[in-house]
Amino acid sequence: MVLAVITLAALSFLFAALLVLAHKKLHVDEDPRIDAVYQLLPRTNCGACGFPGCLGLAEAMAAGSALPAKCTVISEDEKEYIAEFLGVDVGSEEKVVARLACAGGSNVARNRARYEGLDSCRGAALVSGGGKGCFWGCLGLGDCEAVCDVDAIVMNEHDLPVVIEDKCTACGDCVDACPKDLFSLHPVSHRLWVACKNLQRGDAALEECDVACDACGKCAVDAPAGLITMIDNLPIVNYEKSAGGQGAIERCPTGAIVWFDVDKGPVTGRAAHRVIRHGARRVSST
Repeated sequence: MVLAVITLAALSFLFAALLVLAHKKLHVDEDPRIDAVYQLLPRTNCGACGFPGCLGLAEAMAAGSALPAKCTVISEDEKEYIAEFLGVDVGSEEKVVARLACAGGSNVARNRARYEGLDSCRGAALVSGGGKGCFWGCLGLGDCEAVCDVDAIVMNEHDLPVVIEDKCTACGDCVDACPKDLFSLHPVSHRLWVACKNLQRGDAALEECDVACDACGKCAVDAPAGLITMIDNLPIVNYEKSAGGQGAIERCPTGAIVWFDVDKGPVTGRAAHRVIRHGARRVSST
């Protein structure tokens, strides 16, 4: 018994000594600037910077592998303060925002059925794709608004999400939440935008939504060469050639392709018909 106790005590002492030695040999001093920078970041861990949370970005900034401009959430003054603290340049990073590929609010898009159930787009989508006549359209139940932690998405009076660009951090939560895959992240310089994903053409598309793309192809004809290609009845924009593309919206008869103006937001072309219906379209009996 005495021998066993002595043996256990000796082993405990040995392991403790090894732990102390390992701690001294393997200890790495942490840069105190990391925590200081971390405290200056929003600490929302939105992931828009591409790093694993704000702590990961703070570590990269302290190590010199990222600049303050990488955080698109904080203000310009806050970026300047971090840059001055670290003794580095602010850097530059183009703002990225979420864009919605649908303009079919309840005042212009037809419902073929009245959905009753869980107040969720994902829930509605499980019931035959939702009640909307356009299978590809926004269901308007606000899953995207619910998951946006920075209040950058609001539902308008026609049950259509509106992205507030100044607040958007490009975290991608709305992209993941939308069961119709209508959201995607784009640099703000991508101003030419197709606000529709309906793959039908002509009257079949317009029967379901007044502002649907009818695949007329006028935008592709009017755009600079190579800027727009018609694929599966939808215009696809090549953003590598986006310069001078505002003229592509002018003859669009439904306003399905828009230009994001810096001050006015999404602008339709001169040929787009005016939307005058303020109330919801009634559920069709067919």
